Amino acid sequence: MSVRDVETVVVGAGISGLATAAALGPGADVVVLEADAETGGYCKTVVKDGFVWDYSGHFFHFKHPDLEAWLRARMPGQVVRTVQKKSFISYAGKWVDFPFQKNIHQLPQGEFIDCLYDLYFAKEEPKAGAPTSFLDMLFRKYGRSIAEKFLIPYNEKLYATDLATLDVEAMGRFFPHADLKDIVRNMKQADNQSYNSTFTYPQGGAIQYVRALESALAPGTVRTSEAVTAIDLERKVATTPQGQYRYRRLVSSAPFPRLLSLCGLPVDAQAYTWNQVLVFNLGFDRKGPSDVHWLYVPDRARSFYRVGFYDNIFDTPRMSLYVELGLDRHAKPDVAALRARVLADLAAEGLVKDHRLVAEHSVLMNPAYVHITQRSLKEFKETSARLAAQGVHSIGRYGAWTYCSIEDNLVEARTLVSSWLGRPSALG
Repeated sequence: MSVRDVETVVVGAGISGLATAAALGPGADVVVLEADAETGGYCKTVVKDGFVWDYSGHFFHFKHPDLEAWLRARMPGQVVRTVQKKSFISYAGKWVDFPFQKNIHQLPQGEFIDCLYDLYFAKEEPKAGAPTSFLDMLFRKYGRSIAEKFLIPYNEKLYATDLATLDVEAMGRFFPHADLKDIVRNMKQADNQSYNSTFTYPQGGAIQYVRALESALAPGTVRTSEAVTAIDLERKVATTPQGQYRYRRLVSSAPFPRLLSLCGLPVDAQAYTWNQVLVFNLGFDRKGPSDVHWLYVPDRARSFYRVGFYDNIFDTPRMSLYVELGLDRHAKPDVAALRARVLADLAAEGLVKDHRLVAEHSVLMNPAYVHITQRSLKEFKETSARLAAQGVHSIGRYGAWTYCSIEDNLVEARTLVSSWLGRPSALG
């Protein structure tokens, strides 16, 4: 088997892996190894019968103008729209503005009173000690009614797990926190701003950002259909069916338990758990609701937890949806049966009336959302530090076993590279 010496091996050609290679700059001695036949990871885009869909909804929320400018400069001719997000919650036959906890005044009077009462006394009569779990935090911070009407059922559908097992900060900055003053003020002065109140999206789909990163790489840097099958930490050698790569450093965006297995290290199966998400991309013959981008659905009777509307980004004349279903990681979904249920539930929600389905696509994301627990945080911190000391760095949503945005992946990659170079990276 041939052995190639290379300074940096990158495992995975998704956003994190490509960003790492791009950050190293022109002339870098780097190879990106990707098991799939295509680059992009979960940022792949499907074009079918005039519809443009991603594997799942990838709306981009840039807080670093230099990063966004760097990407856009490498997307010549691509129309990129900046959109003020409009999102709602389907609740009891009506749509309530998101986030739920700041808009309880839009509920029927009796339910509004229940929510406000429980919220007030949750604040006035706090429990001793810090919250012990994500579920405990929801009850303590928002009271029983808000938690049980939306926060618990929605997040149980999304994560497909018991929320009592998740860490208090399982969603980090992405959870829309609000205090009592915010909630009361919102009753007269609506302010539903969040980390993703505006988003950008390219007309050609999320793959355009992938292509932008690839454009900064020398030909031959990315090797698709070449899966890493083993990593020898002592010899610093990554093995694939096509050969071996002797590296100085290795960066992986593979799911962290997978990286541990490749390195021949034990995996704590109780520490690293996750859900699956089944995504149906659906194209219909005519328009549906025109003033919405995301619809959250906490009702346990509905199969999906969220519906996204691609057609309302570029105002196209046909309804284009992505519909997301959270599943236990051990589930073996009957896609045909779930498709039928999704279409029935879309009709029950009033989103599909006499529409005709003209195009479709589905993908099972596994893993999808990782379960951040006290155990996973401890195990990852200790094990990743040992790997880093041996020149192996694990990054990205799955590599770092975390909840993050795509921009966070870009920032993480360039920060890591800058720490090696001792100067700003070539990315952004």
